[in-house]
Amino acid sequence: MKAIQKKQIVKQSPWQKLRSFTDARIALGRAGSSVPTAELLKFQLAHAQAIDAVHSQLPINQLAQSLPLPSLKLQSQAIDRMQYLQRPDLGRRLSETSYQQLVDYRMQADCQYDLVIAICDGLSAAAIEHHAAKFIRAFLTSQPPSSQLKFAPIAIVEQGRVAAGDDVCEALKAKAVLLLVGERPGLSSPDSLGLYLTWQAKRGCKDAFRNCISNVRPAGLSYQEAADKAWYLLAEAKKLGTSGVAVKDRTSVAQQDSLDGQKSQSFLSNNTERGS
Repeated sequence: MKAIQKKQIVKQSPWQKLRSFTDARIALGRAGSSVPTAELLKFQLAHAQAIDAVHSQLPINQLAQSLPLPSLKLQSQAIDRMQYLQRPDLGRRLSETSYQQLVDYRMQADCQYDLVIAICDGLSAAAIEHHAAKFIRAFLTSQPPSSQLKFAPIAIVEQGRVAAGDDVCEALKAKAVLLLVGERPGLSSPDSLGLYLTWQAKRGCKDAFRNCISNVRPAGLSYQEAADKAWYLLAEAKKLGTSGVAVKDRTSVAQQDSLDGQKSQSFLSNNTERGS
């Protein structure tokens, strides 16, 4: 009696090997004309994690206890998560009570701050919960010996977006703000942390004056790499007296080597060699 061979239900994609280079959903294979059940379940899980990241609340008290610097708890003009999602403009401004709280603190402390670190839950409280304290420790540990900065207390803004850091910087009259925010979750990164550095930030500041470092997490840009980039950008911003498009990130050795190679193989140099 001939053995009945078991038919393979899932047909593998010829691009299967490429999956080791990316988290993107490629080469999933197929079962008949459909996506394999295992891949469908993975997609549904990732989608649920992204939704949870957007709607979850930031455990502010727990976060404050884990931070290496004193902190102040603040609130944006969005009163709850639903209003925050429906009215992005309210998340970009501090409530009047929180703004005045910072002004009163500055006047009482009577101190000129060089840098204030602000934390906003953004669109992923999970990113802040998982990575904010760890990044800040790496950032403080990496401070250059020649950089003697006066740090303001860390401002934790609930229901906050990137521009809320401008209010924080203005109220404390700090020279710069480094804002940590939970980035919009993707289907492979529900807890990605974003950093925004703005020199002399104030209300109404445009995005062109910010420097962004994104995808800070163990599976993306490491805490140490992000800290090194942040210190470099801060030093450049101080030197130039501005931030944003005027400040270029040149911390990557590989990128610099590539630029040097392109210069040596430029159109002009090639023509010069041919004409000599």
